[in-house]
Amino acid sequence: MNYKFSQKIRHSLVHVFLIVGLVITMAPFVWMISTSFNTDQAIFTKVPQWIPKHPTIEQYTKLFSSINFLQHFKNSVVIAVSITFVSLFFNSLAGYAFAKYRFPGKEKLFTLLLATMMIPGQVTMMPVFLILKNLGLLNTYLGLIIPAAGGVFGVFLMKQFMLSIPNELIESARMDGCSEFRIYWQIILPLSKPVLATLGIFTFMGTWNDFLWPLIVMIREEMYTLPVALANLNGQHSTEYALLMAGAVIVIAPIVLLFLLAQKYIIQGIATSGLKE
Repeated sequence: MNYKFSQKIRHSLVHVFLIVGLVITMAPFVWMISTSFNTDQAIFTKVPQWIPKHPTIEQYTKLFSSINFLQHFKNSVVIAVSITFVSLFFNSLAGYAFAKYRFPGKEKLFTLLLATMMIPGQVTMMPVFLILKNLGLLNTYLGLIIPAAGGVFGVFLMKQFMLSIPNELIESARMDGCSEFRIYWQIILPLSKPVLATLGIFTFMGTWNDFLWPLIVMIREEMYTLPVALANLNGQHSTEYALLMAGAVIVIAPIVLLFLLAQKYIIQGIATSGLKE
């Protein structure tokens, strides 16, 4: 009886802790959505209005008239989708090589790759910028896509997952006459759907939300991505918070939708990527 009672108390405390965590996590998102349907005058009241007394879509209509929204949205979609697919291809190729092939210096090369994760991205911005300038890729989609075509984290994640794929499958395919690329394309990639989904959404989120690098590479306003364009809504002497929150709601909508569609694969990919070294 005492044991059952203590278990109930423990479960109740866990539930209370989880509910408090959920409220703390969701509060900024709820406030953001609520504010986007409010007016600037009603935002800074003594008692916060979690539900607007006079909801309006004025901020959304103003957002579409203030910036070339469709052009910036198109820029973000083209860049984020392109980088996601290109990086998945190259990262999975590299991960497959490190997981299933033997070649001289493999372990040292992989260790060197992991060591580069210690270098902050800001350190390499200037050299990459100068290279893109010399190649004439500034203010182009390729200027953002090419530098992001591969990443150490992606290679590491793919390698860890592919280690769990049985070598017997690959050997059987070779005995049946499959080429190395066909093995990768028709056997390895279909078996790697969970980790591809995980890495894909991480890459898409990072690219979609990126602000600093697009701001540096894209010079003309019509080439701005959504986060950069929304930042220009800030006035020199004042900030229209309701307008910014309306823009933020639209910016995060594709990410939330993508997460809801792929959450099963994301959890599975994260759970299985760390099983083997």
